[in-house]
Amino acid sequence: MDNHNKISITNNCNNLKSYSPLLYNKNLAPIYNQNWSWYNIVSFWISNVHSISWYIVTSSFFNLGLKNWQILLCLIIGIIIVQLSVNLIAKPSQISGLSYAVISRQAFGVFGANIPVIIHGIIAFIWYGIQTYLAANALMIILLRLFPHLDSISQINWLGLSCLGWCCFSIMWFLQIIIFWQGVDIVKRFLDISGPAVYIIMILTATWMIYKIGFNKIQYNSISTNLSPRAQIWQMITVIALVVSYFSGQILNFGNFSCYVKNMKEVRYGNFLGLPINLLLFSIVISTMIYSTKLLFGRMIINPIEIFSMVGNDFVVAIGMFIVITATITVNIAGNLITSAFDFSTCAPRKISFRTGAMITAIGSVLLTPWNLFQSPTLIHFTLNLLTSFIGPLFGILIADFYLIKHNKVFIKDLFNAKPKGIYWYKNGFNPKAIIALIVSSGICLIIVCIPRLNLIMNFNWFIGVIFSIGTYYYLVKKN
Repeated sequence: MDNHNKISITNNCNNLKSYSPLLYNKNLAPIYNQNWSWYNIVSFWISNVHSISWYIVTSSFFNLGLKNWQILLCLIIGIIIVQLSVNLIAKPSQISGLSYAVISRQAFGVFGANIPVIIHGIIAFIWYGIQTYLAANALMIILLRLFPHLDSISQINWLGLSCLGWCCFSIMWFLQIIIFWQGVDIVKRFLDISGPAVYIIMILTATWMIYKIGFNKIQYNSISTNLSPRAQIWQMITVIALVVSYFSGQILNFGNFSCYVKNMKEVRYGNFLGLPINLLLFSIVISTMIYSTKLLFGRMIINPIEIFSMVGNDFVVAIGMFIVITATITVNIAGNLITSAFDFSTCAPRKISFRTGAMITAIGSVLLTPWNLFQSPTLIHFTLNLLTSFIGPLFGILIADFYLIKHNKVFIKDLFNAKPKGIYWYKNGFNPKAIIALIVSSGICLIIVCIPRLNLIMNFNWFIGVIFSIGTYYYLVKKN
């Protein structure tokens, strides 16, 4: 952080008492001790890439009729777009030491920011439930492998989940709350450990599989395609869009992590190593594993979790799955539980504490019954596209406001000023231009989702939302 920004933040430290209680509590205050380095960012992305949900998304690409090199190329292009996007959204939070929820006040107004905050909180809420269920399902696989007699209680019997399923979900639910309750520093330590540990397990698994079948027998282009060249290009573009859409939630809330980092140089370096470099290594390892399964097990297995369950003895399987589960719940806490805690706390700082905000999400994740949502691919696909209809526009408005309108400046004190004299007061605490831009751009994306004839471009909703929101917001501001 440069000297100018250091002075700005230090001066605001003396003005905490002047912050409005309607907008401030201790968890929303600027972070003065920004001590995260590039390694912490890399660990965060490693855990993200090695989460169970990303395994499932990535493995689905192998069913699209594309060759290995085409999938790899799409993953790299998509993740570079993600890298550029998180670098953009990271800066306002890094130079101010403020979370996404507070920074949103700059564009939407000190009270208007509750609109994007609630939208994002709901998105994090849904993802938290899904990730918790996926971790619980992986735990159930381990238990059934180690204790086969538990199969008798693994049949569906209540609200779409078996008795064993409820036990595993409850374990993951309480475990995540316990870790969260220890504070952000503990979550950071889990990220620092779980990320590299997953790579060790992945590399060891791939090495074992290569040893069993022989390196020369691996055929990376064993998938044949019957798609025409035009169809292949369209599928590749779709994969790129899906990669960006998957990470769109993390793109939007990345300020919740960059606000802890020492400077933007550390952020950019961490994102470079943690996104394109990390994903390239991930793709090589996961491709080796998937293509090895055909020779090793007689069929191609594209789900890494299933591969883990079939490799080695029970002890090795348990260790491997345990580390993957740890990475999943750690990134779930960091990316969804902490994020939603910030969001809900921002809406009513005096009544909703950081921990209370997290509990709202945790309890809601049970009421959501995410296993029912996930067991219906059509429903979850529709839901995620529906949520992406808001994520893209929110990102576009925040970027346009900070870079094109505010010219890289953040006035920290005014983000906690609930009086008309504040810079971010706009009109009664709301910025009508940002709200109109959100309604227009999100409305266009929702039309695409809801009209069947337009569903062909539904996977590009994030890009469409970003373009329309930037254009609409910039036009409304410059017009007046």
